[in-house]
Amino acid sequence: MGRTALYRDLEPWKPARAEVQLEPDALWIRMPDGRQRRHELHGCAPMTLDGYYADVRHARRFVRMLVLERHANDPVVVITPPDQGAVAPHVVRVPEAPPEAAIVDGPAWTALADWIMGGGRLSACAIVDLARLATIASSQFAMLIGEVAAQRALELWWATPGPLRGGVEIEISLQPLADAARHSPRAGEALVSALSHAAGVTPRRRR
Repeated sequence: MGRTALYRDLEPWKPARAEVQLEPDALWIRMPDGRQRRHELHGCAPMTLDGYYADVRHARRFVRMLVLERHANDPVVVITPPDQGAVAPHVVRVPEAPPEAAIVDGPAWTALADWIMGGGRLSACAIVDLARLATIASSQFAMLIGEVAAQRALELWWATPGPLRGGVEIEISLQPLADAARHSPRAGEALVSALSHAAGVTPRRRR
């Protein structure tokens, strides 16, 4: 039975991943060969779109592309792993990702794309969004994310009226951050920052 565009190619192939680190106003990309560049986000024109990437056998694989344009001749392109994408038929016309595109794992790509396409505003993020963002943040930015997460948790705590106040515990509200901290040191730093910030505001729970 022949291979179709609807099925993944089962032959092992995993291109090297790049690493991204986010600051409030800039994106660091470290390529697999060690090259590292800082890209200013202020003034860039971002867009996301479907595309394809040619694998080692020149087969086309569907990818999601995040394109940051500051200069028309030198866009920054970050893509999802092509080895995890379906084979793209040649009859489907989508743009080709450049060979120098940074390939990052899916969760990191999603966190980065959501942040940039959302305008780069922490005020628009729920705690679950902040937890994802913390995994790709710089150390200093992770601490700021933790403070914002604490504020979100405190808003939920204060929103519970009367004698039921405290029904939404701070620790429960921050659970997405705690879950992310299990596999991300930066999310762990954000969690410590959130708990420290919340501890200075909320009274200790009576036993």
